Amino acid sequence: MVDVKELAANAKILKKKGLSIREVADELHLSVDTVNYLVEYGPEGLPPSDVKIGWRSIGVSGYRIGLMAELMADIANEELGKQEQDADVVLGVSINGVPFSARMAEILGIDVGVYRPHAESQSGGALSSNYASVGEGKKVIIVDDVLSTGATIKGAITDIKDVGGVPVLTIVIVNKSSLNEIDGVPLRGLIRARSLGGTILGGSGKKTFPYG
Repeated sequence: MVDVKELAANAKILKKKGLSIREVADELHLSVDTVNYLVEYGPEGLPPSDVKIGWRSIGVSGYRIGLMAELMADIANEELGKQEQDADVVLGVSINGVPFSARMAEILGIDVGVYRPHAESQSGGALSSNYASVGEGKKVIIVDDVLSTGATIKGAITDIKDVGGVPVLTIVIVNKSSLNEIDGVPLRGLIRARSLGGTILGGSGKKTFPYG
């Protein structure tokens, strides 16, 4: 169980360390709205409905990250086969999507790129010049760990198109939304997690998450 008081305290600690709200949200795998609420109001009251996602048991092991990336690459092959489509670049959303994208690119035999979302904005970002270009008609698979609202992926899709690239697929570990596509780009998740019937965050008397 994850206690909401502990979560609110962790959010405030990360904020004091200089992380933006968006960076805190990425670190805690929560939506920006939830983090804003926790930082401003703490654990009392009724925060927005959300699901706390944690995958540290995977993240501590390069071997496990590799196995997860193999699953994601298999799904990419399946989806691209349905589209009769191919890809040139796997674009990892920094920070958490990058380890998976690097292994996926190796498995698929294509290039790897990195996308850095703007820390202070809920949309838009920068395509790293230290990795593969996604312009000039290159077909791009976007990879991230957890999707909450889809704002980060929307920003990536826009930025890819702005430089002449073609987003063909988005893959995440956990999809916390009901979305199956974003701006016309198919979205696949290994797991879909959604709150059913009211709020999970702060919805009970004990203010705990039922998901570990």
